[in-house]
Amino acid sequence: MTTAAYSPEQVYALPAMPSVRQAFAALNIGPTLGYQLIRDAEFPIEVIPFGRALRVRRSDLVHFLGLTESADAEVQSASAAKENDDAPEVQSGAPSAEQSAPTSASK
Repeated sequence: MTTAAYSPEQVYALPAMPSVRQAFAALNIGPTLGYQLIRDAEFPIEVIPFGRALRVRRSDLVHFLGLTESADAEVQSASAAKENDDAPEVQSGAPSAEQSAPTSASK
């Protein structure tokens, strides 16, 4: 099974306590290596057991990956710029919503 690496947007969208499998995907490692690192106490961030489930803190993952608030702002501004590129342009001289077109009643 191949694991696809997460983009910064996907990492920020993870829950506050993602599963270790989600952490593996964010780190772009497979489950075999990930679980081996956990067993050897060499996983780069703290793993928190919840019964049989293993979780990590998203904040630890974000910090380890070197993602910062500024990186998040860059991702959001890039997304906004892409959305604005797809938006129709307003022609200058075209009536706006505030300007109403003359009607026959105003004659």
